[in-house]
Amino acid sequence: MNLQQCHWLNEPASWQCQEDELYVTTDNKTDFWRDTWYGFQRHSGHVFGGYVDDFQLDAGFTFQLCIEGQFEKLYDQAGIMLLVDEQHWLKAGIEHSDGQATIGSVLTNGESDWAMGVFQGNPDKFWLRLTYSNGAIRLQYSTDGVTWPLLRLSPFTLNSQRIFVGAMCCSPEREGLQVKFSDFKLMSSLRKHLHDLS
Repeated sequence: MNLQQCHWLNEPASWQCQEDELYVTTDNKTDFWRDTWYGFQRHSGHVFGGYVDDFQLDAGFTFQLCIEGQFEKLYDQAGIMLLVDEQHWLKAGIEHSDGQATIGSVLTNGESDWAMGVFQGNPDKFWLRLTYSNGAIRLQYSTDGVTWPLLRLSPFTLNSQRIFVGAMCCSPEREGLQVKFSDFKLMSSLRKHLHDLS
Protein backbone atom coordinates (compact mmCIF):
# COMPACT_ATOMS: atom_id res chain seq x y z
CA MET A 1 0.00 0.00 0.00
CA ASN A 2 1.46 3.33 -1.11
CA LEU A 3 0.94 5.78 1.75
CA GLN A 4 1.23 8.72 -0.62
CA GLN A 5 -2.02 7.58 -2.26
CA CYS A 6 -3.88 7.05 1.02
CA HIS A 7 -6.27 9.52 2.63
CA TRP A 8 -8.06 10.15 5.92
CA LEU A 9 -11.43 9.40 7.36
CA ASN A 10 -11.63 12.03 10.15
CA GLU A 11 -8.20 13.57 9.69
CA PRO A 12 -6.51 14.41 13.02
CA ALA A 13 -4.97 17.80 13.70
CA SER A 14 -1.47 16.33 14.13
CA TRP A 15 0.04 13.67 11.84
CA GLN A 16 2.84 13.09 9.39
CA CYS A 17 4.10 10.52 6.89
CA GLN A 18 7.79 9.70 6.55
CA GLU A 19 8.34 7.29 3.66
CA ASP A 20 6.45 4.14 4.74
CA GLU A 21 5.72 5.26 8.31
CA LEU A 22 2.69 7.12 9.64
CA TYR A 23 2.77 9.10 12.89
CA VAL A 24 -0.53 10.16 14.47
CA THR A 25 -1.61 12.06 17.59
CA THR A 26 -5.30 11.54 18.30
CA ASP A 27 -7.84 14.34 18.67
CA ASN A 28 -9.99 14.68 21.79
CA LYS A 29 -12.69 12.07 22.51
CA THR A 30 -12.54 10.18 19.23
CA ASP A 31 -14.17 6.77 18.81
CA PHE A 32 -16.05 4.26 16.66
CA TRP A 33 -19.09 2.65 18.31
CA ARG A 34 -22.74 2.03 17.53
CA ASP A 35 -25.48 1.72 20.17
CA THR A 36 -24.81 -1.51 22.07
CA TRP A 37 -24.96 -1.16 25.88
CA TYR A 38 -24.05 2.55 25.93
CA GLY A 39 -26.83 3.71 23.61
CA PHE A 40 -24.72 6.24 21.69
CA GLN A 41 -23.19 6.38 18.23
CA ARG A 42 -19.64 7.52 17.53
CA HIS A 43 -17.95 7.78 14.15
CA SER A 44 -15.15 10.21 14.90
CA GLY A 45 -12.06 7.98 15.11
CA HIS A 46 -9.14 8.37 12.73
CA VAL A 47 -8.51 5.97 9.83
CA PHE A 48 -5.76 6.37 7.21
CA GLY A 49 -5.99 4.07 4.23
CA GLY A 50 -7.49 3.45 0.83
CA TYR A 51 -10.15 1.62 -1.15
CA VAL A 52 -9.85 -2.01 -2.18
CA ASP A 53 -10.32 -2.36 -5.94
CA ASP A 54 -12.88 -4.58 -7.68
CA PHE A 55 -10.37 -7.32 -8.48
CA GLN A 56 -9.22 -7.59 -4.88
CA LEU A 57 -12.80 -7.76 -3.68
CA ASP A 58 -13.61 -10.60 -6.07
CA ALA A 59 -10.42 -12.56 -5.41
CA GLY A 60 -10.12 -11.72 -1.72
CA PHE A 61 -7.41 -9.65 -0.07
CA THR A 62 -5.08 -9.46 2.91
CA PHE A 63 -4.15 -6.21 4.65
CA GLN A 64 -1.60 -6.03 7.44
CA LEU A 65 0.46 -3.47 9.33
CA CYS A 66 2.60 -2.85 12.42
CA ILE A 67 1.39 -0.65 15.29
CA GLU A 68 3.46 1.03 18.02
CA GLY A 69 1.92 3.15 20.77
CA GLN A 70 1.71 3.99 24.46
CA PHE A 71 -1.75 2.90 25.61
CA GLU A 72 -2.32 4.47 29.02
CA LYS A 73 -5.83 5.86 29.38
CA LEU A 74 -9.20 4.07 29.34
CA TYR A 75 -10.20 2.99 25.81
CA ASP A 76 -6.97 4.21 24.16
CA GLN A 77 -6.88 2.11 21.00
CA ALA A 78 -5.06 1.57 17.72
CA GLY A 79 -5.07 -1.07 15.05
CA ILE A 80 -6.77 -1.92 11.79
CA MET A 81 -10.15 -1.12 10.26
CA LEU A 82 -12.37 -2.28 7.40
CA LEU A 83 -15.22 0.09 6.58
CA VAL A 84 -18.23 -0.27 4.31
CA ASP A 85 -20.32 2.56 5.81
CA GLU A 86 -21.21 3.96 9.23
CA GLN A 87 -23.35 0.91 10.06
CA HIS A 88 -21.07 -1.82 8.70
CA TRP A 89 -17.44 -2.03 9.75
CA LEU A 90 -14.81 -3.89 11.73
CA LYS A 91 -12.00 -2.54 13.86
CA ALA A 92 -9.37 -4.52 15.77
CA GLY A 93 -6.29 -3.90 17.85
CA ILE A 94 -4.99 -2.99 21.28
CA GLU A 95 -7.39 -1.23 23.63
CA HIS A 96 -6.60 -0.07 27.16
CA SER A 97 -9.34 -1.44 29.43
CA ASP A 98 -9.61 -2.40 33.09
CA GLY A 99 -6.11 -1.09 33.73
CA GLN A 100 -4.31 -3.20 31.14
CA ALA A 101 -3.74 -3.69 27.44
CA THR A 102 -6.31 -5.93 25.79
CA ILE A 103 -6.43 -7.33 22.26
CA GLY A 104 -9.81 -7.46 20.62
CA SER A 105 -12.20 -6.48 17.88
CA VAL A 106 -15.50 -4.72 17.31
CA LEU A 107 -17.73 -5.92 14.48
CA THR A 108 -20.63 -3.66 13.58
CA ASN A 109 -23.62 -4.77 11.54
CA GLY A 110 -26.12 -2.09 12.51
CA GLU A 111 -24.97 -2.44 16.15
CA SER A 112 -21.51 -3.05 17.58
CA ASP A 113 -20.23 -6.06 19.44
CA TRP A 114 -16.98 -6.16 21.43
CA ALA A 115 -14.81 -9.23 21.97
CA MET A 116 -11.49 -9.00 23.81
CA GLY A 117 -8.85 -10.78 25.86
CA VAL A 118 -5.67 -9.92 27.75
CA PHE A 119 -2.77 -9.21 25.38
CA GLN A 120 0.11 -11.64 25.81
CA GLY A 121 3.31 -9.84 24.88
CA ASN A 122 4.53 -6.27 24.52
CA PRO A 123 1.55 -4.06 23.68
CA ASP A 124 3.86 -1.20 22.67
CA LYS A 125 4.55 -2.97 19.34
CA PHE A 126 2.44 -5.56 17.53
CA TRP A 127 1.10 -6.51 14.10
CA LEU A 128 -2.39 -7.10 12.75
CA ARG A 129 -3.53 -8.97 9.65
CA LEU A 130 -7.02 -8.91 8.12
CA THR A 131 -7.95 -11.35 5.36
CA TYR A 132 -11.23 -11.26 3.45
CA SER A 133 -12.17 -14.32 1.40
CA ASN A 134 -15.36 -16.18 0.51
CA GLY A 135 -17.67 -13.98 2.56
CA ALA A 136 -15.64 -14.13 5.77
CA ILE A 137 -13.09 -12.05 7.65
CA ARG A 138 -10.10 -13.67 9.32
CA LEU A 139 -8.27 -11.52 11.87
CA GLN A 140 -4.81 -12.40 13.16
CA TYR A 141 -2.32 -10.64 15.39
CA SER A 142 1.39 -11.06 15.98
CA THR A 143 3.87 -10.04 18.66
CA ASP A 144 6.91 -10.62 16.43
CA GLY A 145 5.73 -10.31 12.82
CA VAL A 146 6.39 -14.02 12.29
CA THR A 147 3.73 -16.03 14.15
CA TRP A 148 0.08 -15.03 13.60
CA PRO A 149 -2.50 -16.56 16.02
CA LEU A 150 -6.18 -16.26 15.17
CA LEU A 151 -8.00 -13.35 16.79
CA ARG A 152 -11.39 -13.59 15.08
CA LEU A 153 -13.23 -15.43 12.31
CA SER A 154 -16.55 -13.96 11.24
CA PRO A 155 -18.97 -13.95 8.31
CA PHE A 156 -19.10 -10.54 6.66
CA THR A 157 -20.93 -9.64 3.48
CA LEU A 158 -19.27 -6.98 1.36
CA ASN A 159 -22.19 -5.83 -0.76
CA SER A 160 -20.47 -2.61 -1.82
CA GLN A 161 -17.72 -1.81 -4.28
CA ARG A 162 -16.35 0.89 -1.96
CA ILE A 163 -14.47 -0.98 0.78
CA PHE A 164 -12.02 1.11 2.79
CA VAL A 165 -9.17 -0.44 4.79
CA GLY A 166 -6.57 1.32 6.87
CA ALA A 167 -4.78 2.15 10.10
CA MET A 168 -7.17 3.13 12.92
CA CYS A 169 -6.67 4.98 16.21
CA CYS A 170 -9.01 6.57 18.77
CA SER A 171 -8.90 8.03 22.28
CA PRO A 172 -12.50 8.21 23.61
CA GLU A 173 -11.56 9.68 27.00
CA ARG A 174 -8.84 12.17 26.05
CA GLU A 175 -6.61 13.56 23.31
CA GLY A 176 -2.95 12.95 22.64
CA LEU A 177 -2.52 9.20 22.12
CA GLN A 178 0.61 8.91 19.94
CA VAL A 179 0.81 6.02 17.51
CA LYS A 180 3.27 4.94 14.83
CA PHE A 181 2.07 2.72 11.97
CA SER A 182 4.43 0.96 9.54
CA ASP A 183 4.86 -2.14 7.36
CA PHE A 184 1.65 -1.47 5.38
CA LYS A 185 0.82 -4.33 3.01
CA LEU A 186 -2.27 -4.82 0.82
CA MET A 187 -2.12 -7.99 -1.26
CA SER A 188 -4.14 -10.85 -2.67
CA SER A 189 -5.70 -13.13 -0.06
CA LEU A 190 -3.08 -15.37 1.55
CA ARG A 191 -5.65 -18.22 1.50
CA LYS A 192 -3.74 -20.15 4.13
CA HIS A 193 -5.24 -22.96 6.20
CA LEU A 194 -7.03 -21.60 9.26
CA HIS A 195 -4.47 -23.17 11.60
CA ASP A 196 -1.43 -22.05 9.60
CA LEU A 197 0.08 -19.46 11.93
CA SER A 198 2.79 -18.21 9.55
